[in-house]
Amino acid sequence: MLSSAPRPDSLDVQFSPDIELLKRHDGQSPRYTSYPPATAFTDHFGPAQLTQALERSNAAARNLSLYVHIPFCRRICFYCGCNRIATRQTAIAEPYLARLTREMLLMRRHLDGRRRVEQLHWGGGTPTFLDLDQMSRLMDQLGTHFNLSSHPERDFAIEIDPREADVYTLRHLQSLGFNRLSLGVQDLDVRVQKAINRVQPRELSENLIDEAYRLGFRSLNLDLIYGLPHQSVASFARTLDQVIDMAPARLCVFNYAHLPERFLPQRRINHADLPDAATRLAIQCMTVEKLTQAGYVHIGMDHFARPDDSLAVAQREGHLQRNFQGYTTHAQCDLIGLGVSAISQVDDVYAQNTARLETWQTAIDDGQLATCRGVRLSEDDRLRRDVIHRLMCDMQLDFDAIEARFGIRASSYFANAFERLATFRRDGLIEYNKHLLMVMPMGRLLIRQLAMAFDASSPIEYRQQCSRPLQARERT
Repeated sequence: MLSSAPRPDSLDVQFSPDIELLKRHDGQSPRYTSYPPATAFTDHFGPAQLTQALERSNAAARNLSLYVHIPFCRRICFYCGCNRIATRQTAIAEPYLARLTREMLLMRRHLDGRRRVEQLHWGGGTPTFLDLDQMSRLMDQLGTHFNLSSHPERDFAIEIDPREADVYTLRHLQSLGFNRLSLGVQDLDVRVQKAINRVQPRELSENLIDEAYRLGFRSLNLDLIYGLPHQSVASFARTLDQVIDMAPARLCVFNYAHLPERFLPQRRINHADLPDAATRLAIQCMTVEKLTQAGYVHIGMDHFARPDDSLAVAQREGHLQRNFQGYTTHAQCDLIGLGVSAISQVDDVYAQNTARLETWQTAIDDGQLATCRGVRLSEDDRLRRDVIHRLMCDMQLDFDAIEARFGIRASSYFANAFERLATFRRDGLIEYNKHLLMVMPMGRLLIRQLAMAFDASSPIEYRQQCSRPLQARERT
């Protein structure tokens, strides 16, 4: 009989993974930074639907989260599947920044100006492609058109390429109000770096981390990727040992998706140099073991945090959330996406801008939002979104709370889900009764597959969706 369950960080995470068992259950599945996932967005959705949602959202007076997409990079990393433009000319960003300002004005017309921006994220591409003056002007425009919070608990984050930033960059970002940094590292093995066209000595990242903490940035995240060419369990363990010595507050360890038919730069990667599926799974298991032994909390999927970081605290207290930036403490905000390919989550809709720069520019020049696809959620969508996100954030489901919140009987409403979960239960990956479902330590490595059981789509539809091009950049 399950009873008052401990929060995920207090579970026994020191386990010996059963690789064969994990292989049986592993497979393609959405990341569920949204539900329905971005693959389910329809092109029968445009600017009118978004503006109506913006206006409806004013009644709830929720705070705002802003995502700004900067699509420019100076170099092409061969593994990259992001929406980006490679160029060394920072002047090319000028017309883009001017149109971002116009897009802010178009959004702002439909929003109550008293709504405070509690979360800000600059992503890309490489936001540090912009020079310091361009960064200042972009932040000034955001402050002109939106009510940017000055509260100490705000989350203002930016993605940084350590090859393009130094101490002066960090000091400038701090003066602009950023208090969180995310550094792309990927791997510290030189052979791997050369194979992905991202040679980045450890000292670059280490020096920035030291300076960031000296300056008082609240939190620092490092991105790593496993599944890259020439990686092995031993080589990635060496990278992890070095990263642990750097002591970042958060780590995201992503699984590389090799899709050269979709992303042209990936054709520069020799498929024969990639680790096989068994090696990738072994790297994933080793990563969880090594990081938890080093004191990190396995938040979920590919995210880890120190016990005192706000993500780990939010998970312990039961209010961790998910949105298009991944795990977050501010997903109760309405999310406004600015720039090419950016996604908004407002009221009961998801809305995505076109991924084509020329099309986005034309729409903004014509005085219209560049929304090209999206979806409005049904009541069933809202219910399933809540269940999937609570499962992925809490590593458990309180069925009594769900029934009280939505007025349903979980055992009948999710009868199909429980049928899909039966094999996971038999294999000891989850435990549940009519009141509570708990994910066991090894089950956390399959949390996407567990969440998929509560999706209205069938397993066949999943595989079809996952094989389609995904223009949205679903992070975190």
